[in-house]
Amino acid sequence: MLLQTVRPNIVQSIRAYRVDELMQAAENAGQHFLYADLSTAQSKQEVLDKIAESFLFPMHFGKNLDALFDCMTDLVHKAGAQPGFVVVLEQLPDNPRFDREAREQLLDVFRDAADFWAERKIAFRCFYSFAVARSAEAGNWERTGEPAVSAPEKPAAKTVPKNGANPNFGMNMPLMSSAFDTAMWLNAA
Repeated sequence: MLLQTVRPNIVQSIRAYRVDELMQAAENAGQHFLYADLSTAQSKQEVLDKIAESFLFPMHFGKNLDALFDCMTDLVHKAGAQPGFVVVLEQLPDNPRFDREAREQLLDVFRDAADFWAERKIAFRCFYSFAVARSAEAGNWERTGEPAVSAPEKPAAKTVPKNGANPNFGMNMPLMSSAFDTAMWLNAA
């Protein structure tokens, strides 16, 4: 129900949505849920590393914005029909090493990915929040516009049926633990 109120193929602030509600909505809709907690990242490279780790990108991921776009689009598109995506980028850094321009460049990649999937009539919703320093010396962060709360637990990996069938990918594709865990099927190609 929650996803019906959010336009498909959009990149927007998480604001009134909660991560656990978005995760449940993605599961209910049968869509991929991708979550990256970026609270410890301070630079562009650290943000890309954290996204690659969280989304299970292949080891050869180039760790630049072009490679990020490729992993979010072409590589997954080649895996077969996709059910849709709900992406959460929580606590994007806000500091001199990852300034407004760097954040906008990163979000532009996700906007381009949303456009890519829109052309294929696949929903791609990306939600993000910014980290704001509470005190300069403590280095503590909190979500913009919300009271400080404990960070949600990282979503648990979904279990896969013992028969090896993965309902999110074509029958001829190897089993993947994430929509973007492309290393297995790239090696099979």
